[in-house]
Amino acid sequence: MGFRTLAIEKRSSEVWQLLSAVKTEFGNFAALLDKAQKNIQTGLSQLEDVAGKRTRALQKRLKDVDTLSDEQVKNILPELGNGEVLGEEEE
Repeated sequence: MGFRTLAIEKRSSEVWQLLSAVKTEFGNFAALLDKAQKNIQTGLSQLEDVAGKRTRALQKRLKDVDTLSDEQVKNILPELGNGEVLGEEEE
């Protein structure tokens, strides 16, 4: 019975070391995940600024500019002739 107890104690010690290593790595993972989340939030904030404020500012400046028909746009910008960029949706 003594050898079994010794073997169990040794194995138990190995399990605890493994759990300690996993706990340490999980802490590192959590820190990296927090850092990534902050970077993503910063990117989203910048995207909101560009898509929101900047778009509205450009639209405000362009509100008095006349728009062209799709045909006129195709003549001026033939590379946009497929209509996808011009707002026409395929069904």
